[in-house]
Amino acid sequence: MVEVRYFAAIADAVGKASESFDLPAQATIADLRAHLAATYGAELDSMIGVCAYLIGDELTRDPATVLTPRVDVLPPFAGG
Repeated sequence: MVEVRYFAAIADAVGKASESFDLPAQATIADLRAHLAATYGAELDSMIGVCAYLIGDELTRDPATVLTPRVDVLPPFAGG
């Protein structure tokens, strides 16, 4: 089970702050993106394609990164 937490525009797009998915062991960011696109549509895939993912203590965009039990999906933030 993977808990996915959404922030900012991604949370708005999916209509919730978090949810859990039953993904296979050793699932990757690419697997999560495919699952989210299948769940919410291809438009979301273009949004999550520019996101960073907090996996454990590591912020990454590498689609081959193996998921941990909790993943944060972070869209690009504007600011100073």
